[in-house]
Amino acid sequence: MKPEEIRKLDAYFKRTFQNPQMQVKARPRKEDSAEVYVGEEFLGIVFKDEEDGDYNFSMAILDIDLN
Repeated sequence: MKPEEIRKLDAYFKRTFQNPQMQVKARPRKEDSAEVYVGEEFLGIVFKDEEDGDYNFSMAILDIDLN
């Protein structure tokens, strides 16, 4: 993803989840997606759908996190 897209997504996540600790970071060796963090904790991946220009956020929830 381009740096401008990452900045816009970063602002969107902070605003939407009302959490200034959320961060969107470029992925090493990957240009079609970015990583989403809260502080230092990895949350998931946001992908850009090149066909329609939308973004998709994917977050895995581990069973141990639910206990």
